[in-house]
Amino acid sequence: MSLAPVLGLEEIRAIEARAARAPGETLMERAGRATARAARALARDTGAPIIVVAGPGNNGGDAWVAAAHLRETFHRVIVFDVAGVRPKAVEAQAAQSAFTARGGEIVSAWPQRAQPSLVIDGLLGIGLTRDVEGALAQVVQEINGSGAPVLAIDVPSGLDSESGVVRGAAVRATHTLTFIARKVGLYTAAGPDHAGTVELDTLGIAEDDFREAAGSLLEPRALAGWLAPRARDSHKGSFGSVAVIGGNRGMVGAALLAARASLLTGAGKVFVGLLASDAPAVDFEHPELMLRALDDALAADVLVVGPGAGRSPSSTSVSMFERSVLPAAIAMPKPLVLDADALNAIAFNETLADAVANRRTGPTILTPHPAEAARLLGIESSQVQRDRVAAARRIAHKLGAHVVLKGAGSICAMPDGRWSVNATGNPGLASGGTGDVLAGMIGALIAQGLRGDRALQYAVCLHGAAADACVARGDGPAGLTASEVLLEARRLMNAWTSTPISA
Repeated sequence: MSLAPVLGLEEIRAIEARAARAPGETLMERAGRATARAARALARDTGAPIIVVAGPGNNGGDAWVAAAHLRETFHRVIVFDVAGVRPKAVEAQAAQSAFTARGGEIVSAWPQRAQPSLVIDGLLGIGLTRDVEGALAQVVQEINGSGAPVLAIDVPSGLDSESGVVRGAAVRATHTLTFIARKVGLYTAAGPDHAGTVELDTLGIAEDDFREAAGSLLEPRALAGWLAPRARDSHKGSFGSVAVIGGNRGMVGAALLAARASLLTGAGKVFVGLLASDAPAVDFEHPELMLRALDDALAADVLVVGPGAGRSPSSTSVSMFERSVLPAAIAMPKPLVLDADALNAIAFNETLADAVANRRTGPTILTPHPAEAARLLGIESSQVQRDRVAAARRIAHKLGAHVVLKGAGSICAMPDGRWSVNATGNPGLASGGTGDVLAGMIGALIAQGLRGDRALQYAVCLHGAAADACVARGDGPAGLTASEVLLEARRLMNAWTSTPISA
C-alpha cells in the first residue's frame, strides 16, 4: 500500500474544476449525500433533532443538500440558516426547496431550546481567507457549546485547511468528513484537536488525479513491506552499526537514550561517543552498548550526532563539539542524523551549515522541533507554526536534507519537494528524551538498509504509534516516559515486520 495523498487548496480547486465539467451528479450533490449518510451513522436514535448549520458558501450548500436527504428519511432536522439569503448554487437551492416542502424547520438564530443529537457544521469551508470574528465567531461558540457530537463538513469551520492554524475561532468537531482528498490542516498543529475522527470520501474522483501530489499521509498501514522480516541466517553485521555522539556533562542521558533506541530497534552494533569528561565507561542498564572514544565511535556505519551535546542557543563561545567533532562527522561519507545541539550549532555557524548543504555521500537527516527549525531559518517559532509544511520544506531545500519538523502532526520533508504529515502520536511525546529516542530509531533503520527518506518516515510513524499504544493501555499521556515509548516501539516494529499492519 502506498502513502495516501494529501492535497493543498490549489490542487483541490483544480480537481473540482475538472469535475464540474463532467456529466452526472455534481460534487455538491455527492458531498451532501455523503454527509447525510455519515450523520445517520452518528446521530443518537432519541428523536432529538439534528441541527444543520448552513453558511453562505459551498460548504453551506453541502449542508443544505445533506439536510434535504436527512429529512427525506424522516429525521427531525433544524437548519440554522446563517446567511439568511437564498443559496447561490443551483443544487443548494433545489435542496432548500425540497427541505421546505417536506416540512423541514429553518431558523435564523441558534435554537436555544433544542437539545440536538448531532450538529452538522457547514458554516465555512476550505477557502477561508480571514479570521472568524463577530457573528460567525458566535456561531462557532454555539456549535462548540451544544453538548452534542459535531460532524464537520470537509474541515471544521475556522481551521485553516493548509496549516492547521485556528483563524480566530474554530469548531471543535468530534468527526470530520473530508472530501476528494485529505487536507494537511486536519493532521498538524491545532488540526487534530479540532477535527476529531477524520474520514475521507473521494466523491468518486479517480485516483489518477492524485498521482502527482507532493504531500502524503504517514500512517502505519502504509508502511507494510518497508522493513522485511529477518532471515534465519542473519548475524549482527547484517544490520549495520550506529554511533551516537553527544552526552556532554549533565546530559549523558540524552545520548544513552538515543543509543538504547538504536539498539532496541534493531541496529546490529551500537557505539556511544560521550563528550563528558566524567563519562561512564559502561551503561549498566544496557551493557550491550559499546562506550568508545570519539574517534573509534565515528567508524560506525551510521552517525547520530547531537543528543545532549550541550551547546546553548545563546552561547557565543565555540565548544570542542562545534569546533572539531561536528565538522568531522559532517565530513564523513556516510549517513548522518543531526539532532538537538547539532542543529543549534548549524543554525549559528554558517560554515557548518554550508558543509551540511554540500554533503554528497550518504543521506543527511535533521530532526528539529519548532524552536530549532526557527533558528535554522532565521525566523520566529510562531512563523514556523503558522505554516509547518512550508517551514520543513524550506529547511530540506536549504540544507539538502531529509527533515522532520516535530510536533503535533510531525512534517517530514525531502529535498526533492516531497513531504508527508504523520497521523500517529499524542501529547505523551511532549516529555524529555522522546526526541533523542526518535533520532536513535532513525539511525537504526538506516543501518538496517532503509534509504534515508523511508527510515525517517518509518521512525516518525513508529515513534508516534508506540506512544499511542502506551496511552491506549493507560500509560499516559501524562507521565509517559521516553524509555516506555522505546520499549513499545520495539514490540510494534517486530509486529509490523511479521504480520500485515492493520491500523
